[in-house]
Order: sequence, then structure tokens, then C-alpha cells
Amino acid sequence: MKNHEACRHTEGNEGAPKRCVSIVPIFNHLQDDEMEEVAKATHAVSLKKGELLHRAGDTSDSLYIVHQGKVKVYRLSENGREQLIRILQPGDFTGELALFKESIHDGYAEALEKTEICSIRRGDLHELLQRYPNISWKILREFSDRLDQAESQVTRLATEDAETRIGLYLAQQAEEHRSMEYRLPMSRKDLASFLGTTPETISRKLAKFEDAGWIEQSDQRRIRILDLDALRLV
Repeated sequence: MKNHEACRHTEGNEGAPKRCVSIVPIFNHLQDDEMEEVAKATHAVSLKKGELLHRAGDTSDSLYIVHQGKVKVYRLSENGREQLIRILQPGDFTGELALFKESIHDGYAEALEKTEICSIRRGDLHELLQRYPNISWKILREFSDRLDQAESQVTRLATEDAETRIGLYLAQQAEEHRSMEYRLPMSRKDLASFLGTTPETISRKLAKFEDAGWIEQSDQRRIRILDLDALRLV
């Protein structure tokens, strides 16, 4: 499905762009009248669960911001194996390479649930960046954070075993949620792809952590951390 196919689902959502702009970190420092101007350049896109925002080979000419829902960004290896890159939550964005030049997407972006997207075309975005340079700094900061995360992920895949990666991921989620009880942001299949292992290994290690008294599982996604230090040192 090409980008324009996803954009067909835009009816009846006129107020979404302004609401979307107000929650996005790269825009929420703007004044109300400035946000209104950004919203005018923004197009609402609605996706059903499982629908693709873009696929590998599509032209990358827009910035996409998640307003509601979740989107997973992934690539496919030559043998068809899925490699999860990141999960986008409300306020996150993708397609940022469109800022610099028209290019081709090298991966896929798929809605994990009913999702509302704000889309800004490259030309409109360039005009906004010229008027409001602080937006550029916000985007560059996000680039820096993503680079750090990518480097950490590559290092972990190369140097740590699956049990350590899973333990550290659970500990990191507790820190990000600021709670010892949370819901995993992705399925076990997607988590296995993200951590470079298999769903069976994920289930086996979580059961081992539970037997050790480090975590409790109330369902496939709900986790309660009982011993955070043990997960960090596994």
C-alpha cells in the first residue's frame, strides 16, 4: 500500500491536526497562533489495526506524527524475517528523512491498533522550519536520542545473551513508566524481534524470572517488578 492509500482515511476528523500538534514535543513549545499555523499544514490520516502507513520502497516525502494509537516500524531481512526498529507512541514521529531530501522508505510502518496520524508534507515542513527554527533543534535532539538508542541496541545484541537483554529491557520499562507495574508496549512476537531472540525464549525467560521471584505476570503483557536489582544484574 502506497502512502496515498493510507491518506484516504481522513474524513470526519477536522480537529485532529490541532489536537495532534498540541501534544507533540517538537511543536508544543509554540504559541497558540503558531500552533494554529502548523495545524493548517497538517493532514489527518486514520489507520485500522494492521494497516500500513508506508512500506519499503515507498517515497518518503512527509513527516508522520502519531496522535493516537501505536505504530511499529520494522524492516524485513532477505529471508523475510522481521526486525523491529521501534514502537511509536502518541507524540512520536517517523519519516524524518523527508526533512532533508526526498528519499525511499527502507522499512515498514504498521498500525498496532486503531491509529490517528498527523502528516506534514516536506515542502510545508520546510516553510515551518524557516519560520520557527526551534523546531529544528527539537528534531535534532530526537535524532540524537534515537542514535544513542540504536547504538545501545546494537551493542547489546553483539555482547549480551538473551536472558540479560530481556532482564535489562524489563528494568528499563519500569524506569520509563516510573512504575514497578506496567503493560508491555508490544506483543511477545514483536518483543522477540526487537531483542533479537524468539517468542519461545521470551516466554521461557519470563517464566524463569517469575519462578525466581523477580516479576509477576498477570497476563501476556502485564508485568509487575518485584526485584529490580536482580533484573539489572541478570
